[in-house]
Amino acid sequence: MNEESGNNATNVKRKSDREVVVTRTFNAPARLVFEAWTKPDLFKLWWTPKSFNMTILSCEMDVRVGGGYHLVIAHPASEKPMDFFGKYLEVAPVSRIVWTNEEAGDQGAVTTVTFEDCGAETLVVLTDLYPSKEALDEAIKSGSTSGYPEQFKQLDKFLAA
Repeated sequence: MNEESGNNATNVKRKSDREVVVTRTFNAPARLVFEAWTKPDLFKLWWTPKSFNMTILSCEMDVRVGGGYHLVIAHPASEKPMDFFGKYLEVAPVSRIVWTNEEAGDQGAVTTVTFEDCGAETLVVLTDLYPSKEALDEAIKSGSTSGYPEQFKQLDKFLAA
């Protein structure tokens, strides 16, 4: 599924029974795109899709191997804020980040994001690898994978500003 047309379209594809891959080219150098993924004050400006009516109440990120992250997100349909957390497994500055999504217990995905420096542009490839076909099927059914096109569009607008 493509969100927009042209070079900066967000492409979301189920690659296998357990994987979803999201790609998009951003009109910014890899250094800036990487910072938007690793600095909490920047990350919280674009991460939640605006149409989902979610608000990031807090964002803690210790982006290093063995470090962790913790997001607290409010949604009008939920009485209590939701916690999202995990650990960073790999961090290669300006090229790659790998983290766990532990709020779903053993059904959580491992997310890998790569940043390919193409001069004035950066190709971002995000892969969510789920522990089973059933876990990915449930994530798709719940809508948790549907926000990527809007999130990446928001990141694009943020980087252009």
